[in-house]
Amino acid sequence: MAKKQGGKPRGRGGAKAVRKGEGRSSAKGPGGAVAQSVGRIVKRFQAPGIQYTKIEMGKVTRFALMVNPISRGPVHIQLGEALRSLRSVLDNQPEKMNVTVQTVFLRDAADQTLCEQILAARYMDEPPVTTFVHEPPCSGAALAIEVWATGGKTVYVERPAPNVLQVSMGNVTWTHCGGITPRVGTGTVYEKSLDVFRQLKEKLKKAGIGMEHLIRTWLYLGNITGPEGDLERYMELNRARTDFYRGVRFGRGHAMAIVGQSVYPASTGIGMCGDGIAASATAIDTDRKDVFLLPLENPQQTPVYEYEKVYSPESPKFVRAMAEAIGDYLVIWISGTASIVRSKTVHVGQPGKQADQTLSNIEVLISQKSFARCGVPNVGATLRDLAKLRVYVKRPQDYPIIRKVVEKRCGKSLPVIYVIADVCRSDLLVEMEGLAFAKRSANGGFVRR
Repeated sequence: MAKKQGGKPRGRGGAKAVRKGEGRSSAKGPGGAVAQSVGRIVKRFQAPGIQYTKIEMGKVTRFALMVNPISRGPVHIQLGEALRSLRSVLDNQPEKMNVTVQTVFLRDAADQTLCEQILAARYMDEPPVTTFVHEPPCSGAALAIEVWATGGKTVYVERPAPNVLQVSMGNVTWTHCGGITPRVGTGTVYEKSLDVFRQLKEKLKKAGIGMEHLIRTWLYLGNITGPEGDLERYMELNRARTDFYRGVRFGRGHAMAIVGQSVYPASTGIGMCGDGIAASATAIDTDRKDVFLLPLENPQQTPVYEYEKVYSPESPKFVRAMAEAIGDYLVIWISGTASIVRSKTVHVGQPGKQADQTLSNIEVLISQKSFARCGVPNVGATLRDLAKLRVYVKRPQDYPIIRKVVEKRCGKSLPVIYVIADVCRSDLLVEMEGLAFAKRSANGGFVRR
């Protein structure tokens, strides 16, 4: 049952954003940004220091904003610039845009406390769910920020607990949790990971839902491929996740019954500086009969939960992507994806080819053919439907060539944040994740099975 909706967001004056039709024309948008029309419901915009997409889903508008400061002064100067860039976009909308979730990527972990203070002063009594990740931006900036904002006359926001936020729209409630770190500084990766999952469960409970509503997780692990006893640290995180997920019926009440396919949340497990752990997550709850969850797998890749023990004694428990059909709209959460065919790394030592293979894997995963294999015809997305992309680059020297591949395949207007982060295999040089939005065609359909 969906959560009871809270207070109605206040309206906001200002010029309307420029709406573009089909094709490749461009025009000035909010704040003088250049809008690129990519078809369907995703509209991309660019302005100095910020790239963003506007996604219109009926009476609801969503923004995905990737902020990369141009200045190179102290961190508070760069953060101030980033917040001004955000305001120039969101304050110019005809209705109030609620900033719901933000992920702050930091070059220096020592800057986190100051950033927390600045953000607390900025958002006052309307704080978004915030997760700090110690991954240096490839641009050389002190920080980069991924921000999500939602607005519309049917949108209601509640904050049932610190770093827990619920957005209700059209009788669908999204619950976002973030900033989860181990409560103790000592212990094994397994013990700390279990504590993180326990906290996630506690946060969801405060929001009135359970683990079975979880659809997307992000797990950041310091020294991810480093040793932990006889194994690697990521393997121990996988063991904790497997143990904690045991018995949870993910997607209960919403998932389509795909024969022979397991249901887990989509997920990213990626490295970060230091030796800590951080996590964030998203869940969905609704009693609508036209909302479905559909776990997606790439036929060219082995499902990760079926990986051989050589990669991890307990396989990673997540699906390649989780698609949500909400009425006429399609939202696809794409898990961390890399240059893997079947279960093996390909193009070892070649960052450009690994980036290209990764994008091809994403392209196949979200395609109409992928949905058709699940019994859902005439529904799907392309790389043009991506609202944003995160690119995790293992070696700083590979950033230029990886960025060149991404821009060639996805266009320069796609909002992207590139960060330096270790990947879960020593031979993988890049990992990507994203989120795509599309509107189903007139003859596309979803059938509960």
